[in-house]
Amino acid sequence: MKLHTSLIVVSLITSAIAAEEIPKIFVGLFEKGVSVKGQIGMVLPPPEIDKYVAKVEAAARKDTKWFRAFSAEAKPGVPLPYDERLGLTKEEYAAYIALWNKREFKAKEEVMLLLRQSSGGTWSLTSTGGASTLSTLRYASKEGVFHSPNGELKRIDDIKADSTSVLGEWTGSEWKFEEETSLGKTKENFAIGRFTNQPFGLIVYRSQELSTVGTRLLDKSLVVRFPIKTAGSVKPPAAAAKTPAPVKVSPKKKLNP
Repeated sequence: MKLHTSLIVVSLITSAIAAEEIPKIFVGLFEKGVSVKGQIGMVLPPPEIDKYVAKVEAAARKDTKWFRAFSAEAKPGVPLPYDERLGLTKEEYAAYIALWNKREFKAKEEVMLLLRQSSGGTWSLTSTGGASTLSTLRYASKEGVFHSPNGELKRIDDIKADSTSVLGEWTGSEWKFEEETSLGKTKENFAIGRFTNQPFGLIVYRSQELSTVGTRLLDKSLVVRFPIKTAGSVKPPAAAAKTPAPVKVSPKKKLNP
């Protein structure tokens, strides 16, 4: 009788865990226990843009103090506004922007992503290949934070990037860990979201370690794109199974060298 009762209790506990809702940050992006094929990649403009970037780099070396101040005042993640001291004519700057707007996502590696729930009430994205670092993160839904081997990543401002930003137009949530000790500084960021007008989700991860004098000891960056269902629509199985068309999004290369 006791054994039978114990089995019932275990069954109820297991059912309760299984029935727990997926945290809001994953809704519409992943399903629990369902593998998703993603791609690690970079967003790059046509190579013709390099000649304009080279001119800006040369101008920056001529007046380092001004360029640093000018870059610091500009909106991060988008091309710097026009200034004749950038070393470009207005026509050249217009050509640069035109090339910037042609940037595309270039896949480097296919990976698998799987949303799992642990018995401790945390969630993780088990990831393969070059994205395996993501597997070390644990999301505590009650606290709304991620835990990594470095420490606790706390929620910061939501992301609402426009079409001119490095990765294109997308929205998402972001978490950050930052710690400074006598040995140096450690930074870690994790963001997850979706492109505004494309059927893809997005994960952006970065981990940095700097020495006390500012030397980079570690700088790991990941951009992972994965297909999702179009928001607000329920398609028949045959239509939903179609492979999404390639998407154009924005790159890591910007006017700031």
